[in-house]
Amino acid sequence: MNRSHQLDQLKQDLLHRRDALMLALSGELTMLQETRRTGGDVVDFASDSTAEVLSTQMAEAESRELADIELALLKLKKNCYGQCEECGQAIAWPRLEALPYAANCIECQRLMEEMEEESNNESTPTFPTLSANQVDYRDSDLV
Repeated sequence: MNRSHQLDQLKQDLLHRRDALMLALSGELTMLQETRRTGGDVVDFASDSTAEVLSTQMAEAESRELADIELALLKLKKNCYGQCEECGQAIAWPRLEALPYAANCIECQRLMEEMEEESNNESTPTFPTLSANQVDYRDSDLV
């Protein structure tokens, strides 16, 4: 199978996935609207709220994937599909087959995820500890 045929196959896969996501998103939005209209008791409200949160999270993930697919289709049209957005090198074909809308080569993606994980860990608040010579206030001191 030549590269042109492989690209056509990936394009068809992207179009199929895009259509499926658009259909799913329209269903998610319909369900969210219906959930808001229904009445009921506290248990129904809690259940509906949980379903709404899950639906919203699913819709957000599907929307991000849809945007990635649209970008990949645009790159196909402009003949720059399969190039890493970070380093400019070609993305390995097995990666594109597994994730046709991949924007980065596996190495750049790994580095980005490591950096994101480090920044998430750094944002965790740390609380100061008392040293031996610092005043230690007790609850009784505050009353």
